[in-house]
Amino acid sequence: MDPYLEGDLWQEFHERLAGAISARLMRLLPRTYVALLAKRYVLDRSALGIVALRPEQVTRVVYPDVHVATTAPVSAPPTAGSAGGAVALAEPAVELPSALPEQVPLLSVEVRDVAQRRLVTAIEILSPVNKEGDGAREYDERRTALLETRTHLLEIDLLRRGQRVRLLGEPPPAPWYVYLSRVQRRPLTAVWPVPLRARLPAVPVPLLEPDPDAPLDLQAAVDDCFAIVGYERLLDYTGPPPPPPLPPEDMAWIEQVLRAAGYR
Repeated sequence: MDPYLEGDLWQEFHERLAGAISARLMRLLPRTYVALLAKRYVLDRSALGIVALRPEQVTRVVYPDVHVATTAPVSAPPTAGSAGGAVALAEPAVELPSALPEQVPLLSVEVRDVAQRRLVTAIEILSPVNKEGDGAREYDERRTALLETRTHLLEIDLLRRGQRVRLLGEPPPAPWYVYLSRVQRRPLTAVWPVPLRARLPAVPVPLLEPDPDAPLDLQAAVDDCFAIVGYERLLDYTGPPPPPPLPPEDMAWIEQVLRAAGYR
């Protein structure tokens, strides 16, 4: 996994990776299953500096408190101290954008059986909006709802920043994680910690019994994305990766890799 992807290219990569996972699974799944892309939207308020809202504030109707209307022109009376009633308007020093909520599209992969279109396994690729503020609460509610069904849940967290998936107990420390909650094993969740210097693992995608798991090679899916887009041409390798900061020993290793690849 490339930690430099955790910047402004993440949204593009997120959708590309969902497509690559779907494409790989479609080549592996029995013909009785399909791996479909599903899109939903999450309202991101992080630019507003709002970390968490009370539940009653999440959905609300917003009414304007200033109303501007046009009327027929009328002659204004002269303003005191002005020549002929003309008032010189001050020019603004600068124009700056306002922080507004943004609808962020999120793609997931749904493995369904063809006969009944039943959701067998949901594959979630976590995004920054899933891991902070309102988006984190929305994702936690969605995750809880899935865990209360007969649906397997595979979660892929390739972001170092933000909240982790809520579990009882702490997994081994790592920058990235993959989680699998099988229906038959709940409430237990299998966890794959992914070290910075390791390849992403091949993980099982559960199907309906008695069908065996489908193997999903995450590293191959990421490599597919790089082969199509060529992210190495777009990422800025001249400085450190996006935050949070990495330990000095990991930064030294990254420096060595980048020098060997000719980026430094």
